Amino acid sequence: MGWNSWDCFGTTVTEDEVLANATVLRDRLLPAGWDTVVVDIAWYDPTARAHGYNDGAPLVLDDHGRQLPAPNRFPSAAGGAGFAPLADAVHGMGLKFGVHLMRGIPRLAVERDLPILGTTWSARDVAAPDDACAWNPDNVGVDHDHPGAQAWYDALIGQLADWGVDFLKVDDMLAPYHDRDVEAVARAITRSGREIVLSLSPGTHLSTTHLGHLREHAQMWRISDDLWDRWEDVHAQLARLARWAPYQRPGGWADADMLPLGRIGVRAERGEPRDSRLTPDEQRTLLTLWVMGRSPLMVGGHLPETHDATLDLLANPALATVLARSTENREIVREPVDDGELVVWTAASGDDDTRWVAVFWTGPTERRLTVPLASVVGAVAARRPWRATDLWSSGEAVRLDGALDVLVASHGVRWFALDPA
Repeated sequence: MGWNSWDCFGTTVTEDEVLANATVLRDRLLPAGWDTVVVDIAWYDPTARAHGYNDGAPLVLDDHGRQLPAPNRFPSAAGGAGFAPLADAVHGMGLKFGVHLMRGIPRLAVERDLPILGTTWSARDVAAPDDACAWNPDNVGVDHDHPGAQAWYDALIGQLADWGVDFLKVDDMLAPYHDRDVEAVARAITRSGREIVLSLSPGTHLSTTHLGHLREHAQMWRISDDLWDRWEDVHAQLARLARWAPYQRPGGWADADMLPLGRIGVRAERGEPRDSRLTPDEQRTLLTLWVMGRSPLMVGGHLPETHDATLDLLANPALATVLARSTENREIVREPVDDGELVVWTAASGDDDTRWVAVFWTGPTERRLTVPLASVVGAVAARRPWRATDLWSSGEAVRLDGALDVLVASHGVRWFALDPA
């Protein structure tokens, strides 16, 4: 659970903006489990701009081709300090610090033929110019048949470890699936001697066939392309999370992408400055689905300019509780009903008899829906009396009479904890 700069600042976030968001995270959301701050793409580009990437950007590199934070955006990085001062500041708030990298080696390092740290090889020796990212111009691939490719990743990740990085998002890894880069980065993290969570992106059309390889080498992997503040994006994740939820387990998490909530698009890659266009009901659906599917949670809004109502949603203690305690998370019902779908998810508690149930409605107007209690807890358990506590309201628990009979808003959800009465 944490904050990522992408949805609000795209390639352009600054040190002051990172610290401002970290401060809100600490003060408002850390008690609810939100503990990680991530600087997304292009922190090494001094000319970064909204709405796209820069061809031929004058990336800030060290003498060995490794990216350095652009000092005009991250003043504390001046003099070769890198992200160490910013990481120290974030750690001082009781938070973890993360960064983004692209797969491969900077194109500029190859043009300059910079030496790879600790070796006799240079960037041109290990570069694979024909294996470049289709959507970002900064890097080219590396030739994994050359021993210098691993040496490059070792030096790159070693520098991040020296700075105190706790979380690493590596992009252009899964679409197409670059198995040798995944392995090389994971190996470099191990060799760095620092515990760093590895997150892989993007997850366009990611197949569960890769599950074993992903579990062996990473802790998080995206299962879709970028998600934005559109209902159709949220709706599409219902099917994806239903596919991946049975495979979720500690240390290996399918990631349904960042949460486009709060103030986004400030200087983003897409869209103009705005509050999230998702309705309050759609926002609750988003958060509930991610939690019931046990997806990691990374909010993308600019927290200092995010409304209290959104921060209150994020601070709901049920989010962290269900993420941490739930097991057997799965979709149990998906049925067309007139102009929408009834979708029901359940999860069990690993600690007691609690069951969690989420009743989603995808239709364009509110609708009353009935879910038999036996469909949620089983026919035998349903013979016992149960009470339901609404996790998105502060109401008292109510006793159930054989079913959940609920009014659900358009694109909305009703989310309950069920306990024996």
